[in-house]
Amino acid sequence: MVQPGYEAKPWKPAEVILFRFFFLFFLLLILPIDWKFYREVWAINWAHLHFHDLFRLSKYQTQFIAQDKLPAYGIGVFTNWGIAILVAAAGTALWTKLDKTKKEYNVLYYWLRVVLRYKLAIVLITYGFIKLFPLQMPYPSLSDLQTNYGDYFPWKIYFQTTGIAPKYQSFLGFVEILAAFLLFNRKTVTFGVGLIFGFIGNVAVVNGFYDVGELITSTFIVLVASFLFIYDIPRLWHFLVQELPTKANKLVPRFSDKKLKAVRTTGRVAFLLFILLFGYKTFDNYTHDPYKVPKTAGLRDSYGFYNVKEFVLNHDTIPYSNTDPNRWQDVIFEKWSTLTIKVNRPVKIDFSSGEKVAEKDIDRNYELAGLAGRHYFYYDADTVNHTLALQNKNIHHRNEKLSLQYAFPNDSTIILNGINENSDSIHVVLNRINKKYMMFEGRRRPVKI
Repeated sequence: MVQPGYEAKPWKPAEVILFRFFFLFFLLLILPIDWKFYREVWAINWAHLHFHDLFRLSKYQTQFIAQDKLPAYGIGVFTNWGIAILVAAAGTALWTKLDKTKKEYNVLYYWLRVVLRYKLAIVLITYGFIKLFPLQMPYPSLSDLQTNYGDYFPWKIYFQTTGIAPKYQSFLGFVEILAAFLLFNRKTVTFGVGLIFGFIGNVAVVNGFYDVGELITSTFIVLVASFLFIYDIPRLWHFLVQELPTKANKLVPRFSDKKLKAVRTTGRVAFLLFILLFGYKTFDNYTHDPYKVPKTAGLRDSYGFYNVKEFVLNHDTIPYSNTDPNRWQDVIFEKWSTLTIKVNRPVKIDFSSGEKVAEKDIDRNYELAGLAGRHYFYYDADTVNHTLALQNKNIHHRNEKLSLQYAFPNDSTIILNGINENSDSIHVVLNRINKKYMMFEGRRRPVKI
């Protein structure tokens, strides 16, 4: 089973018990023993595979209780881990009672590390590619720039400040992919783990403090990396701290057996094919239809930030007001089919992460998830009759619909006439404001405001 020259030394009793516990705990989390995993598999349209289908499967962990039944934030997200710990503890006690003669598990330890290395590498590959092609944290929209800082959830602030630098986000993705490839080779695992501690460790902290919603996955990555690193601690301590001659690990399975060799080759080929498939699907989504951004182009020549110069409700002109619940304050037309309105009317916040993949633009909710302050509307433009059919994108306000006619008197003015969400007649005159944004102007040249 192992190469000649390897001597298996007995472990301490505590080490034997700890290994049994972690062996059961990790396998409970990552093996496909959960029927909900197979439900996910069967729900995938394999003829029209989306990269997000593979993304969900790659990070899936056993759900004793469905994840959507648990809190989205806080310690409650680890409920399934708590159940796995209890089951693993019971299994360890039974294992210890039934097997009192075994003094070491070196070979089993090796194979557990192999399974965890591949699992961790796959997770890092998926997260790496959606950052390498900046999909996870899209570039801030114009509406984002006009939203008050206090109206953002912490996680949305983090996504905005990272998404504002696409090249930096791509670099972060490259680091994750590099760490995955280092884990792929047994001889470079320590270097890969080092990268994970330096990068993903920070991500895990960010997930905790910013409530990003990926606390389970990021903590799992750090936990597995720590487990892999523990294997090398004695030799590193012996060599680097005590400065003594240190022997390399000699536990290397013998792959002379044809079946074992075939298993190893199959695993490596499958891993590389997964990387190629996921990389291609991610790139294709990035170049043709980024899943968090609406795909339908906005009304031609409308993109911009508009002050509401005139607002008439049921033939009564309402002067500018920050407190009136009906009077629009400003309007933004995005580059895509989204129109946002600032008005002093409460917004029921979409508490989701905006990570869902949706075919229809109205269901792509990343731009409005995790913030308040503005109302987001999807619109369908009839450019022949010059009409806009608007519907609120927020799942809590879907009953709000507007039917408006539009006109462009000049290149900086839009006039809207029609019926609002309360079936009241409105007449709105919008004036485009050529507002300067520091992030667009840059910091290395003079800015004229």
